[in-house]
Amino acid sequence: MAGTDPIHQFVIEDIFPIATIGGDGTEGSGLHFAFTNSALFMVATVAITFLYLVLSSSQKRLVPNRLQLTSELLYEFVANMVRGSAGTEGMKFFPLVFSLFTFVLVGNMLGMIPYFFTITSHIIVTFALSMLVFLTVIIYGFIKNGPKFLGLFVPAGVPGYILPIVTPIEIISFLSRPISLSVRLFGNILAGHITLKVFTGFVVTMIPIGFFGAAGSILPLLMGIALTGLEFLVAAVQAYVFAVLTCMYLNDAIHPSH
Repeated sequence: MAGTDPIHQFVIEDIFPIATIGGDGTEGSGLHFAFTNSALFMVATVAITFLYLVLSSSQKRLVPNRLQLTSELLYEFVANMVRGSAGTEGMKFFPLVFSLFTFVLVGNMLGMIPYFFTITSHIIVTFALSMLVFLTVIIYGFIKNGPKFLGLFVPAGVPGYILPIVTPIEIISFLSRPISLSVRLFGNILAGHITLKVFTGFVVTMIPIGFFGAAGSILPLLMGIALTGLEFLVAAVQAYVFAVLTCMYLNDAIHPSH
């Protein structure tokens, strides 16, 4: 059943326990800490990104090889994204944006490998990344601009008699950013993987029926192939969208009056 269940792929399983705090000794009581499959693939995502960047930059050549070239193109891609959305001053946040982009991108791509775990399919992961961005914007916004950062909620040129309506809307919109940022990534990855699993599950369940089942499985097989290609595109696009929105939110901290 686990082979065709579209939800089974998102189950977090313990690899080995770490500690249990509190509880009465019975199973399920207390606060349980364990190294899970989700933690394993987060470590793998960071390790793969780190090794790739180290290997691609260990031997700097005037005429770059393929590995160095792709690394330089990735650097320029994110740098142009930051400069285009947050200006030159936003380059101080380049390490943050680059780390988020590569983490989401590599994590999404690892999740496309059969029997691997997709870390961004859990909202707790995407929400944690979104809160990191959200708190960075608030903390830096007040450090750099002081009380002027609150001008973000008072759009320029708006008549005073409309401000009591517009300002609450701006505040609600600002507070909803970590929710929209996390749900967008989580929802797209979750829905895509479920859809792909459903169509490939049809192939597995129809083939044993016989000739007509095998013939009928051709359509879901073709759909599965097409959805696989689409999922690779979604994995890359969602990493880009997450990074672009991060740059736009950081721009509000740098230039709250805009």
